[in-house]
Amino acid sequence: MNPLARRRLGRIALNAAGVAVFLFAVFPVYWMVATAFKPNDQIFTTSFIPFPSPPSLDHVQRVFTKGVGELPIWQYLLNSTLVALSAVVLGAVFALLAATAVARFRFRFRTSFLILLLIVQMVPAEALLIPLFTMVKRIGLYDQLLGLIVVNVGLTLPFSVWMLRTFVAAVPKELEEAAWIDGAGRFTTFWRVLFPLVAPGLVTTSIFAFITTWNEFVFALTLINDQGKYTMPVALKFFVGQRSTDWGGIMAASTLMTIPVLVFFLLVQRRMVSGLVAGAVKG
Repeated sequence: MNPLARRRLGRIALNAAGVAVFLFAVFPVYWMVATAFKPNDQIFTTSFIPFPSPPSLDHVQRVFTKGVGELPIWQYLLNSTLVALSAVVLGAVFALLAATAVARFRFRFRTSFLILLLIVQMVPAEALLIPLFTMVKRIGLYDQLLGLIVVNVGLTLPFSVWMLRTFVAAVPKELEEAAWIDGAGRFTTFWRVLFPLVAPGLVTTSIFAFITTWNEFVFALTLINDQGKYTMPVALKFFVGQRSTDWGGIMAASTLMTIPVLVFFLLVQRRMVSGLVAGAVKG
């Protein structure tokens, strides 16, 4: 086989592998949306029905009209949005300040601090459940959305700091020194020079924090007892009964739950692409 044919064959194999990975990742989402619009007789069948025929809006209408657990679904969506956006904003502020300190200053145990961030990421969230529950209850934030926000900030902060450190380190120090020579103070230099350059990385880490907080279930179930303060992942448990499961309702509510994530991603996707490559090359 000549080299040209070998390269073409390798390219075809690589494209086929990419398509297979794409289908593997997209199929659960497609099945969720398709099931949300299937009648019950097509859901509870052993036959493979790829598309609802005919499509039914019964499950979607039931979720909208009857709500979830005797409360309107908008209540849970509002709680999830409040927790996710608050955790993103607070986490972005703390992560940017911490990443700037780690990247720009040399202090004792700096390397140990960075290694500690990685170690924290390796600890399973379930192992932190009891200590965080005890801490939140002692400071009076149990059954409060603020307590859930604080916990989610702590869970996403190590990864955000580690990622942003790379973006901050990629910004030449000479730019800040030039601003100082021109008479700018430290805060002005940080806000007008450093922040615009690391903003793409901040968007990338914010997307990670938003998705992680939006889908978080264990801590939301443990730290919140009031049904009116449940987030969407916890609200989905109302569709699971002792003897049966409302799969149509789960899929309809889950489809609705993905819409804010898609909207958030579409709003920041351009910044995300530049953020993924910014800092890849330093110089």
